[in-house]
Order: sequence, then structure tokens, then C-alpha cells
Amino acid sequence: MGLFDRLTGGDEPRVAFFGIDGVPYSFLKENASEFENLAALANEGSAGPIDSIVPPESSACWPALTTGANPGETGVYGFQDREIGSYDTYVPMGRDVQATRIWDRVTDAGRKATVMNVPVTFPPQRNVQRMVSGFLSPGVDKAAHPTDLENYLDSIDYRIDADAKLGHDEDKAEFIENAHETLDARFEAFKHYVQEDDWDLFFGVFMTTDRVNHFLFKHYEEDGDYKEEFVDFYRKVDRYLGELRSMLADDVTMVVASDHGFTSLDYEVHFNQWLADEGWLSYEDDDHEELGDISDDTEAYSLIPGRFYINLEGREPRGSVPEEEYEAKRAELKEALEDLEGPNGKKVCARVVEKEDAFEGDHEDIAPDLVAIPNYGFDLKAGFKGHDDVFGTGPRNGMHSFDNASLFVDDPDVTVGDDVDLFDIAPTILDLMEMDYPDHEFDGRSLV
Repeated sequence: MGLFDRLTGGDEPRVAFFGIDGVPYSFLKENASEFENLAALANEGSAGPIDSIVPPESSACWPALTTGANPGETGVYGFQDREIGSYDTYVPMGRDVQATRIWDRVTDAGRKATVMNVPVTFPPQRNVQRMVSGFLSPGVDKAAHPTDLENYLDSIDYRIDADAKLGHDEDKAEFIENAHETLDARFEAFKHYVQEDDWDLFFGVFMTTDRVNHFLFKHYEEDGDYKEEFVDFYRKVDRYLGELRSMLADDVTMVVASDHGFTSLDYEVHFNQWLADEGWLSYEDDDHEELGDISDDTEAYSLIPGRFYINLEGREPRGSVPEEEYEAKRAELKEALEDLEGPNGKKVCARVVEKEDAFEGDHEDIAPDLVAIPNYGFDLKAGFKGHDDVFGTGPRNGMHSFDNASLFVDDPDVTVGDDVDLFDIAPTILDLMEMDYPDHEFDGRSLV
């Protein structure tokens, strides 16, 4: 815990949550001697690997983590979702999250929250004392509330996100420099408001870890050219987390978590091309680039990451599969996905999940019929422009994994054991804050 007692506010216990997007627990554990602050957090509290959600994609994961609810309740299934009764798609933003955020529960109870850089929170909410929205925000000028927050962030050259396009260059030096600059500014902002604000819940996310993993993770796993730069970046992440921990008062519990794991990427899998090759999908003409360009006889299509939809009559505008054939068609597609092998002879999918086993709630109407969880090495894509080959490579060499996300809690009474997942984090935080909450509104359980 920290070095000084709380000077203002009430007597209730508080929580400081720091997200480290996409950081796999095994990496941190294997390098415990390099990351002494996280190792100390694990030794003095509780830590372990946890599962992500279906699908393990940040746009769906952070709403799930911050509400404790599955996409059927949050209404967010991925980076791109489909409008009800339409082939139009949209990018879900903060206002599209339908379940109750943990900081809303805190403020509704008359306590205070500072929320910084959480993905899928744009536009910033006005009911918390301070918020800068994270990933998907257009810029600090529109993402920060109140105005004094925007002014401060501008003064430290704060960025919503690292410049991922720089990672496409073969020479990663400029990308790595940009990632460090983004991380440095994020830490400065967190440090400032951890100490400046009178908060009961501080909730901040380091997103740059995900960006670094996407472009450098294979360098780490296979002793590539940038392995040392990769580890050095995480030495800084660890140092910053240690400094933040030292600033916390004795009534604060520190929680550190990632939203999914990570592994090396060998092949991109262009699933709409695969569906076209296998006769499931076709287009109205050769000039196609979006979902609405599929033809009337299409039987299935895909959205990232690994979400599959039967083109169902009565649900899709031009559905070709009658409702009485739905189960048979879905079973056929599931079997084909389970049998699919990559160029290396390995199965592409670790498992294929039916929607009834993953999603439940008031917003199931846009749920995918199947979700493929890939085996390590296969990154699932789903564009509509078409590709010459189903399997290819791109500038990224790291990909998300369903398993091996991270959770650290600075409390030995918390148990991070088997069968823990993202849904457990929100009720755990509320228990650590000694707040009452209705159990039935969460898909997870408290680990306290």
C-alpha cells in the first residue's frame, strides 16, 4: 500500500484500477525478475491468469470488464456491429454500451470517480468528476471533461493512442519512440490525478501495451531484432505501475488487469474470402467493399473477429436461409470451421461457440450465430473487399488470445484461481469498496 493516509473524503475503502491492455500473464510471470513491481504485487496480494470473453476483442472486452456483463447485455460485440434489420454497420462507441458501468454505480452511491483512457467510452460522461475517453475517441479536445482536464492534457502532450500506422514500417524505431512518448504522457496524467483528485474509484487504462504487442510480440517470442526493445518497454510499464502503487494511500486497493491475452501471429485468415470460396457468400457485383454488397443468395457472412452470421430470412433484409433450415445450416458451418486447417496443417479454430452459450440479455438481436476462437497463430479477419488467398500475412506479428489475460489485486484475501474471467473484475472492485450491488446484474462473481 501507500505511504500516507487519505486526507480528504469519507472513510470507505477505495480502489485504483490500472488496465494494461492485452498483456499476457505468462509473459509477466516468466520475466518476474525483470518486472519487480508486478512481482511484488503478486507476492503481497493475489495474481494469476484469467480468461477474456467471447469474442476476445478490445471493443467488446472493455465494456464487459467495466460492467461485469456479457455482450448480450452491453450490446457491443466487436469493433464493428450490424444494425438491427439492416446490412448497415457501425463502430460502437461509449453511448452504445447499454449495461451499467462500474463508475456509474460508484457515482450513483454518492461517491466519486476519475476515469481515464478506457476504450469505448466516447463521448466522455458528465456524471463523473473527471473523464478522458480512450480508444476510438477523435482527439483530446473532444474526449476530455471538464475543460481544465483538456487544458492539462494538452500541456503534457497527452495522446489518446499510439500511432499504430508507424508499426507497419519494417524499421520499428519511430513506432517504438512514439509508443514510449504515449506511455510517458499517460503515466504523467495518471500520476497527476491520482494525487490531485479526491476519488473513491480511479480507473485508468494503458492502451499502448496492446499496440506494442501487435507489432513486436513475435520478436519477443522468437528472439527477433526488437526483443530487447520489447522487454525494455515493459520494464517502463512495470516501473510506472510501481510508482503509482507507492502514491496510493493505505485505504486504497490497487488492481491491475488486461482485457485479453496475446500470442504470436503466423497467418491472417480472411474468412469472408473463405466463405466465398466454399460457396456460402457471394456479391452482387465485382465492386464490393461492405456488408450491404452481398448477394441475395448469400447464406453466411463474417464480421471481425471470427463472428459468423447466417443470412437468415426475416432477420436480415435479404435473408436467403429459411428459419426452418437455420439449425442445420449453422451446424454445417460450425463443422466446416472446426475442420478448417491452415497452411501449416494446424486447425485454425480452437473451438466454435454457438451464440446461446456466450450471449444472454436484452441486446441479443445482433448477436453472431457462431464465434470462432482461434488457435494460437491464426488472426481472424473479415473484410468485404476480397482477397486472393484465405491465408496471408500483414504488418502485425502479434494477436489476441482468449486465455492468459492478467489480473493482479493488492489484497491477499482475493483469490485469483481457476475459472476466473473478465466478468469477475467489476463485482470484485465493488466488494473491495464495500459497496452493495445486485448479484443478478453481473455475469461474474466477486473474488474477495
